[in-house]
Amino acid sequence: MTPSDLAYLSAADTAAAIAARRLSPVEVATATLDRIARAQPVLNAFITVCREEALAAARAAEAAVMRGDTLGPLHGVPFTVKDLIATAGVRTTYGSHVHAANVPTADAITVARLKAAGAVLVGKTTTPEFGHKPLTEAPLFGRTLNAWDRSRTAGGSSGGAAVAVAAGLGPLAIASDRGGSTRIPAACNGVVGHKQTLGVVPDDAGPDAFGNWAYTTPTTRTVLDTALMLHVMAGPDPCDPHSLDRAVVDYPAAVRAPGDLAGLRVAWVPYLGNSLVARDVLDLCAAAARSLADFGAVVEEAAFDLPPTEPDWMLMTQAFWHARFWDLHKAHPGVISETLVRQMARAETQTAADLERAIFARTRIYRAVQAWFSRWDLVVMPTLSRTALPADHDLFQPITIDNQTADTVRRSWYPYTHPFNLAGNPACTVPCGLAADGLPVALQIVGPWHADARVLRAAALYEAAHPWSARRPPLPELDG
Repeated sequence: MTPSDLAYLSAADTAAAIAARRLSPVEVATATLDRIARAQPVLNAFITVCREEALAAARAAEAAVMRGDTLGPLHGVPFTVKDLIATAGVRTTYGSHVHAANVPTADAITVARLKAAGAVLVGKTTTPEFGHKPLTEAPLFGRTLNAWDRSRTAGGSSGGAAVAVAAGLGPLAIASDRGGSTRIPAACNGVVGHKQTLGVVPDDAGPDAFGNWAYTTPTTRTVLDTALMLHVMAGPDPCDPHSLDRAVVDYPAAVRAPGDLAGLRVAWVPYLGNSLVARDVLDLCAAAARSLADFGAVVEEAAFDLPPTEPDWMLMTQAFWHARFWDLHKAHPGVISETLVRQMARAETQTAADLERAIFARTRIYRAVQAWFSRWDLVVMPTLSRTALPADHDLFQPITIDNQTADTVRRSWYPYTHPFNLAGNPACTVPCGLAADGLPVALQIVGPWHADARVLRAAALYEAAHPWSARRPPLPELDG
């Protein structure tokens, strides 16, 4: 096996090879860490690399294999963690100079669960400061670049997570998603990003447990790896009321099960509160949607009368940022990212009644989305309206789609992601081809609440018929 082949080995295959003693956890960790070191000057996907900690964990994992211990499902598999998520003994900066030296004493639930399953933490991936925008850059570390084209953005806010997976810097990445932050960079970099049903994975970091619309999520190169990771991360915890009384579902079994989509009704929705989509994106996603009929599904185009959700999402999010970070900005003037300060400042003119009206709108969005599933079993649509934006695009400026000027980044690039953070439904993005500019395009598959297994099953069938994971971004600096 060449070093590049090892770098792109799936988590499922890596774990199986380690359990069978065909691969050493130390060998895998060393190769991953060496590749990260070569990739950093090229892609800049990490804030912190845990070389010594990772090698110590890999040696312990190898000793367990040699003793014949019972091994977890991800034993010896490298994983990364977005730097918004706490890691014991490893600094967690939130992409901010203010927290550059912050070292938590305990792991977040998701990190602890992956470690308990045998996975080996290799580093903390980049995020815009406090995850506040869909472009991964911050004064603390600079800019993370797209794995397929260094002139384009990695997306965000989990840009480092998606780039790391796409570039073979570890097959598993813990990301997060408040408005598309997992699915946007996954689409930009040609990997799988799944935002699960609200509460499937407990959130122990959010300050608003009851009104939460943020998710800690898996990012991987294959749907099976996503299922394996989600299975480990999922399960109730008292810290999160949405997670209580949730049955643990065997997501890998659902993905691996034989069968098809016979009897399922699938809606293909090309527009969702928007009117402009790149022709390449529309053609590739429409073909991907139609291909689900090959598995027995009934696929029909549909139009849903859902107004743009970004205004209500934005009002709620600005209020959240202001409540959480404005005092920090006042205590450290000139240190917090200007783009975050500018958005927080907008909340200064919002009233409590404005916020409550946005919360009412969230309920309307939730009920509208649930109504779709009285007729449809799955709803599919593009993930983004065009491929990755230029790396230096201004967050507040309009974007172009097929040489036409569209609205601003949030309103016109990813109108397809916000609704499902607010509504709580599972939404998985899977690669479905390359556009004429050579960049990945992705289809988003959405299901009713608690239908993550169904969503992942459909994604896996599509992936099996249209294999993607063998495609590798052009990285001569890493692969020769």
